Amino acid sequence: MLSVEEATRRVLATARPLPPETVPFTAALGRVLRQDITADRDFPPFNRVAMDGIALAYSAVANGQTRFVIEKTQFAGQPPVPLSDPAAAIEIMTGAALPPGTDAVVRYEDILIEEDGSGNRFATLQVPPTASGHNVHRQASDRQQGDVLLPAGTLLGPAEVAVAATVGAVDLLVARRPKVAVVSTGDELVDIGEQPLPHQIRRSNSYMLAAAVQQAGGTAEAFHFNDDPEALRTGLPSLLRDYDAVLLSGGVSKGKADFLPASLQEIGVEQIFHEVQQRPGKPFWFGQHPDGAVVFALPGNPVSTFVNYYRYAQPWLRAIQLPAPSFVPMAYAMLATDVTFRPKIVHFLLVSLESTSDGRVLAHPERAHGSGDLASLLPSDGFLELPAEQDFFPAGTVLPVWRFRA
Repeated sequence: MLSVEEATRRVLATARPLPPETVPFTAALGRVLRQDITADRDFPPFNRVAMDGIALAYSAVANGQTRFVIEKTQFAGQPPVPLSDPAAAIEIMTGAALPPGTDAVVRYEDILIEEDGSGNRFATLQVPPTASGHNVHRQASDRQQGDVLLPAGTLLGPAEVAVAATVGAVDLLVARRPKVAVVSTGDELVDIGEQPLPHQIRRSNSYMLAAAVQQAGGTAEAFHFNDDPEALRTGLPSLLRDYDAVLLSGGVSKGKADFLPASLQEIGVEQIFHEVQQRPGKPFWFGQHPDGAVVFALPGNPVSTFVNYYRYAQPWLRAIQLPAPSFVPMAYAMLATDVTFRPKIVHFLLVSLESTSDGRVLAHPERAHGSGDLASLLPSDGFLELPAEQDFFPAGTVLPVWRFRA
């Protein structure tokens, strides 16, 4: 039986970058960049005024001057007009370009503005600036023209979309969305719109997986097959041709109706492994078709399906959207209570997570009545990965955590 580490390695060994496509930047949220986005000009592109107030020459302040006649007023978006008298000042607004002849800005709160009988306005310094550049956001102090702002492989969030907009990147080259077929199996399952008989249940795993695939940037389409080897042999080949991955739920253990492993191999899917030293989700089956599609055949119990998806399938989906596929970096959390787990296998422990004021992330174990307890996912935020080498984990132990909530 395979270790979790070896199963992870074999899954990621099948990851190949998806082809890129070009989309409008307004439709790029949640996509992965396949190009570098560079600064088309300096950030900021000019010496930018950082406060409402007056712009002046610091040399006048250094010479002891404290009262300045206000020559004019300049707003953000207006072309800067040079200061004509080095002993004067320009009333200025935040975001404006610093006028030539000035090199410091004094905010309104630090000056007193008065007007004489002739309509002339004067500003008297209450708190003088201490150096040239006071309240000035210097040109290129953030980034220089040509700097890479968003490297290829960046997952595009709201901030990244804003950066694309500010450099005029109207269209972006991104990874194509992974196309995933989500397949439920089992005679006991009925559609969600049907009233199940006492011995039946409604399908939920396929909807859970489809939602998780969309969360990972992919597109998903749901299918269902009964426990019928012929239906599997005839229905699965088209999915292997049309999708990047097939996620199956149920039918992978050793029961008399668990036909999937044999059916998959009969239609040409190479078995890469079957069964992993873990709980829940031990019967996990993984393989690849010669045409490239990979198959994640997950145990049918909902918590097993859920855990295996987030531990193996989602990292694979993320990896194939990157220019060079790689494993998603782990996050960590600290156990809030003692935990004992006897079998010498990896245990995925459902936990709720708490962020503390001192910067720790505490993991509180959640009660679960086995891998069939779908409701146990509701109070949980993720699962801790408890290694097989020990059976007692005291409070304070730091362990990898796989989040399924933000």
